[in-house]
Amino acid sequence: MAVGSAITSEGGQYNGKMTPFVVLSCMIAAMGGLIFGYDIGVSGGVTSMEPFLEKFFREVYTKMREDTRISNYCKFDSQLLTSFTSSLYIAGLVASLFASSVTRTYGRKPSILLGGAAFLAGSALGGAAFNVYMLIFGRILLGIGVGFANQSVPLYLSEMAPPNCRGAMNIGFQLCAGIGVLSSNLINFGTEKIKGGWGWRISLAMAAVPASILTLGALFLPETPNSLIQNSNNHEKAKLMLQRVRGTNDVDAELDDLLRASAISKSINHPFKKIIQRKYRPQLVMAIAIPFFQQVTGINVISFYAPVLFRTIGLGESASLLSSAMIIGVVGTASTFISMLIVDKVGRRALFMIGGVQMFLSQIMVGGLIAAQLGDYGGMSKRYVSLVIVFVCIYVAGFAWSWGPLGWLVPSEIFPLEIRSVGQSITVAVNFLFTFMVAQAFLTMLCHFKSGIFFFFGGWVVVMSVFVYLLLPETKNMPIEHMDRVWREHWFWKRIVGEGNEDRKREIIQ
Repeated sequence: MAVGSAITSEGGQYNGKMTPFVVLSCMIAAMGGLIFGYDIGVSGGVTSMEPFLEKFFREVYTKMREDTRISNYCKFDSQLLTSFTSSLYIAGLVASLFASSVTRTYGRKPSILLGGAAFLAGSALGGAAFNVYMLIFGRILLGIGVGFANQSVPLYLSEMAPPNCRGAMNIGFQLCAGIGVLSSNLINFGTEKIKGGWGWRISLAMAAVPASILTLGALFLPETPNSLIQNSNNHEKAKLMLQRVRGTNDVDAELDDLLRASAISKSINHPFKKIIQRKYRPQLVMAIAIPFFQQVTGINVISFYAPVLFRTIGLGESASLLSSAMIIGVVGTASTFISMLIVDKVGRRALFMIGGVQMFLSQIMVGGLIAAQLGDYGGMSKRYVSLVIVFVCIYVAGFAWSWGPLGWLVPSEIFPLEIRSVGQSITVAVNFLFTFMVAQAFLTMLCHFKSGIFFFFGGWVVVMSVFVYLLLPETKNMPIEHMDRVWREHWFWKRIVGEGNEDRKREIIQ
């Protein structure tokens, strides 16, 4: 199972191979993606279930069932309903900033453990909720769990994996997220059929299953060599872990790089102030731009509200949940798996560009079909509904092998050790901020923009594709502690970081 591979860097060679120990550790850590994906899928499903709406959001239920004068695009427009979905992301935003200190000071493993435990508590509260306040408080606990997990898991995966397999191992996080979405949608499809109207409780409470797997698994996770060196003076322990992770005793070159990076990291007391310095400008821009662009692809519109969207165009409750499960889950998971297989061969930039073109064209087609065939009242013919579903499939596939996994992979691998934890926290916080804003605004935008909502997000896909083409260098196969090289060689960023990286070289020599 272990495959040997020499890992070349500008500082020499790293010797190592993909070992069963690394694979198993990364599989357990990647369960952090499972809780993230399960929540995305389950929240969209239960908000389309009539018993759930009747109990907690009666205004929406009344508009949907009784008021035939309400536009198709406005039936689900409720700020309280969107608060249920988006409250998690505000909690996650705040939690991710606290997670930065925990991850940097105590290690990646404690943050993963805290994330799993908080999500477990939130799932129990959500399943037992008897009023909307209890429901939203449960969502806040889920948000804390997702905030800690999303901050620490991508870092853990990038640090454990050898450079030539880092992309594939990190995409395991997004693959698990896709499996989580698929699982939750299939569970929603089953629980919606339960007589008595309490099936939504099972959907919400079942979030405890992936949370338990992550929490129990985290107890047995090894800490990354990078974190051991950063948080301890016991270099021998870190060396032994590095030897076990790489499957070889010859780890001196990589250990020396880690020790130099750690020396710089320990000299920094205020990493949030450090990251705004000129020499870290490319990483800071990417930490903000990539998660922002990931959200304005419109994917969470599809993920959160796919069942609602399909009900808008005329499908029934059961059919909308099944369509959502098949499209978001199966297509997304399969496409992410394809990305995992090819990302370290074709590179990050190529996948970004291919996915961008695919998402743009499919969004234009979906928007055009809905604009031509769906009015304010009534539904669409089955033929046009089928076409919409096909193009949504194409869109989901494009996202799932580009901006979906790469939106987490690229930020987690570009930061030097001294700002890695805070940089990942900024990435997660920006991601959650704009997830919250899009989720909170989407139903209102759907009501006012109608089919134009797809053209709106399609325009953003064009912008982000141009951004990647011009400003994002290729990072595949580059050792994580030598990633500053890609900025020094980039046509634009070398003008900004040249002087700063000379300072960094002097810091390392000293």
